[in-house]
This record gives sequence, C-alpha cells and structure tokens, in this order.
Amino acid sequence: METPNAPKLGAPAPPGSSVDLNGQLAALLERIATGDQQAFAEFYRLTSRRVYGMARRVLIDPELSEDATQEVFLQVWQNAAKFDSASGSPLAWLMTISHRRAVDKVRSSQSSSDREARYGASSQDIDHDSVADEVDSRLEAEAVARCLGTLTETQQESVRLAYYGGLTYREVAEKLDAAIPTIKSRIRDGLIRLKNCLGVS
Repeated sequence: METPNAPKLGAPAPPGSSVDLNGQLAALLERIATGDQQAFAEFYRLTSRRVYGMARRVLIDPELSEDATQEVFLQVWQNAAKFDSASGSPLAWLMTISHRRAVDKVRSSQSSSDREARYGASSQDIDHDSVADEVDSRLEAEAVARCLGTLTETQQESVRLAYYGGLTYREVAEKLDAAIPTIKSRIRDGLIRLKNCLGVS
C-alpha cells in the first residue's frame, strides 16, 4: 500500500467546528483503513492544525514539530484499522498519538544532546589532561630511573625493594640479610641523593 504524501504544513485548514467532527473522523478512519487516499487527505485537513499545535507545545522547535506531525499522520495511515471507537473518540486517539510522538522526540533529542556532551567532555580530557599527564609521568619515570643510577648498588637495591617492591624495613633487612638500622640508613641516604638529583626540595 502506497503511503500518500500529506499536504505541507504551511497552510493547514482550520479545524472542523462541527459538533459531529468525531463522527466525520471515525468515518474517514474506516475509509483510510482500506487505503483511501482522499479520505486520508480530508482527515489531515481536519486535524493537522491540532496535531501540529500539540507537537509545538511539547517540542517548541518548529522543525521538530513538523517532523513529529508528519510521523503522526504516517502512523494514522498505517494504523487506521486499529482505531477502536469503544476506547474513545477519534480526536482523543489522535491527540494521544501526537503527544506520545512529541514526547518521544524530546527524549530522543535529549539523549542525543547528552551523548554529545559526554563525548565532548571525554574528548577534551583525552586531548588535554590525559595526554599531558601521560607525558609528565613518562618524563618523571625517566628522570627517576636516571637518578637511581647515581646511587650505590646497595642503596639502589634497598630503595627498589622498599618503594617499588612495597616491602617494610624489616622485610628488606631480611631479604638483604642486613640489620634494620643499616637498611634504614641506606634508604634514607639513597632518598636524599634521589631528591638532590631530581631537584626536589
């Protein structure tokens, strides 16, 4: 079944003022369900301003409102046979579809904005903060490795075990088979030399 092209929203006809509007719409929906394009065009003429008004109140943006209106009428064309007069009037059915479609667009738009904001924030972090931190960390690591080379072998061993191995003074002493005061002295002297080499006050 070919979907008819709905008229442009630029000049919609005024909504029907007849008290029998719902009766007209119900009859038109029956014909639309059989693929009657003329009935669809008349249904659109009678209701498009109301649908657009509902969308505009929810979405504010004119273009989004027009998109939502077109989607509503596409849904009407595809689902006219599902209208059940026992569940309410055609106008109430149409306005429910219109409101849901507009709300869906708000959620979709908000979700898109949130994704862009998250992406922008993460990109900014990567471009600036993370790269700068990575460079700083590498430079510091290189400087520490270079300065460790200025320590005596016993100082290097003690400092590495304590600070890179996470061992306590007692564990370092046991591992190196040395007295705890000796290990403390080696580590203290080694750290002083490291500070001087790195220019840390």
